[in-house]
Amino acid sequence: MKKYYYTIGEVSNLLGVKPHVIRYWEGEFPVLKPKKSEGRIRKYSEDHIHLLRKIHDMLYNQRFTIEGARQKLKQERSTIRAIAEDAQPEQLSLKLDEPGSTDDIYFVLSEVRNDLDKMKTLCKQYLRKHK
Repeated sequence: MKKYYYTIGEVSNLLGVKPHVIRYWEGEFPVLKPKKSEGRIRKYSEDHIHLLRKIHDMLYNQRFTIEGARQKLKQERSTIRAIAEDAQPEQLSLKLDEPGSTDDIYFVLSEVRNDLDKMKTLCKQYLRKHK
């Protein structure tokens, strides 16, 4: 059975880095915002793990600096958004077949999901205050 969320310890084991490194990356990469339970336990989704693997690869294998990796992720997001805004549906499906494009789209979709989760949390907070 596939899990929906993973703890920081589980993610740490998957990536082969210590939990404090993952917490550090959360502060350095604004797009990396895992959910936190009421006990402040971080809950990482498959999207978060995909992003963490990408960050890990850029830092450890490609030898990017933190700033360089942050800029590359930002550049990828803006490129994908520009393609999505300008392309007609049939053109976009052709671009999806290009090497590496599915990883980038997966990343943007995970950002959208994170934004929606934030909006959901804010709506719940608003409703609690205005009951």
